[in-house]
Amino acid sequence: MFKKILVAVENNQIGNLVFDEALALAKATNASLMLVHVMSPYSDRNINPISMDPYSFYPAMHSEALAQTLKQWDSLKQENLDFLRVLCSTAASEGVTAEFTQNLGDPGRIICEMARNWQAEVIILGRRGRAGLSEFFLGSVSNYVLHHAPCSVLAIQGITSATQKVSETEQQVVMENLGFKTPSL
Repeated sequence: MFKKILVAVENNQIGNLVFDEALALAKATNASLMLVHVMSPYSDRNINPISMDPYSFYPAMHSEALAQTLKQWDSLKQENLDFLRVLCSTAASEGVTAEFTQNLGDPGRIICEMARNWQAEVIILGRRGRAGLSEFFLGSVSNYVLHHAPCSVLAIQGITSATQKVSETEQQVVMENLGFKTPSL
């Protein structure tokens, strides 16, 4: 059936769920795994927006914020690499061949490019369940991959009640950032 499975993971609950599904499929089909994590400066909440503003009125504050942001990125990068190493070890202990890569950029495009270059037969990734304005402004990696992948895609839905709460919160934040007042419930 499948011999090469590309697995897009994040270091969170959905990422663990995606990995578990991919591992089960790899064991059932004797496939190998390519674990992919993509760090994006536009989607990670650990980025300090002050450091990204080249027109800051306070250059000293800008330099300090930039230094702090780079330190956070290094820490986040190492944390994610450790996560990928643990997943590879878990796969190896289950008798599944696995390798990993971490990239920087637009997650959807990088996942599709990796699948094409590695000649994956299926991509497995998580889906947060964004919809409406939050999907429009924040984007949807799973939606992009579903429409641009060179192979089949299996999207694993995150936990529904938590996903709905996150989606509502994200939508409220987007609306407030655009200057719209949202009614409190």
